[in-house]
Amino acid sequence: MNILLTGHKGFIGNSVYTYLQSKGHTIIPIDKLTGHDILSCDFPHNIETVIHLAGLSSVRDSLNNPSDYWKTNVIGSQRIFDFYKRKRVIYASSSTAYEPWRNPYAMSKYGMEQLEHPNSLGLRFTTVYGANARKNMLIPKIIKNDIQYLNVNHTRDFVYVDDVVSAIDVVLNNDVRGVIDVGTGIDNKLVDIAEYFKIDYEPRMADETERLHNTADISILNNLGWHAKMNLYNYIEENKNVN
Repeated sequence: MNILLTGHKGFIGNSVYTYLQSKGHTIIPIDKLTGHDILSCDFPHNIETVIHLAGLSSVRDSLNNPSDYWKTNVIGSQRIFDFYKRKRVIYASSSTAYEPWRNPYAMSKYGMEQLEHPNSLGLRFTTVYGANARKNMLIPKIIKNDIQYLNVNHTRDFVYVDDVVSAIDVVLNNDVRGVIDVGTGIDNKLVDIAEYFKIDYEPRMADETERLHNTADISILNNLGWHAKMNLYNYIEENKNVN
C-alpha cells in the first residue's frame, strides 16, 4: 500500500514509519524537519491512505502560542483533508479533545475532529510513552528520578508507543470511521507511581488548563482484536535498571 505518513520524524511517527516499512508498505514521508511543512508543502499524488501524525503537541506551549497550534493542527490538517478527500485519512487526535475549553492544544485537536472528510478516523491518544519520548515528559523524568512536582489529583492512562503503532496497524486494516480512543483503559494515579518507585516530589494541585483524568474507552479496539501489551510499571522498572 502507498501510504503518506506525515510527521515521520516525530516520537510516534518514527516508530510507525519503521513498522509499516517492515510490513512491506511503500511509505512516502513528509515532515517539517525535512523541509515539508503541511501548511505550505506540495502533497504527493498516487497515495492510497494517509496517516497524519504531524502537528504541535504540548499543552503548556499551546498556552503561550495558541495561534501556532490552530494554524498547524487545524489549518494544516484542513489542507490534507481537502487534498485527499477521496482517500482514507487516519489522523492523530488527543484525549484532551474531550475537554477542548481547557487549553489551545485541546481546542486545536477538537477542531481537527470537526473537519469534514467522508473517510477519516481520528485517534484520541492518551499519554504515550516509550523510547525517544521528549525528555520533559513524565515517564522519562520518573525513570531518571528527576521529578520536581506532581499533580496529586491527576490520573493518567499511559500507553506504550509500540502499542499505539499496533493500534494504527489494526485500524489501517479495518473500516473504522469517526473518532476512537487509543490507550490501555487503565487509570494510573501519578502519586501511586511515584510512591511505588520511591521518588520524592513536591505535591501540587492541577490547574484548570489540564484534564484530571484521561482513561481511554478501548472497547472498539478490543472488538477488533487489539489489546495493549506493555505494562507501565514493568517498563519503568526495566529502564531504571538500564539508566
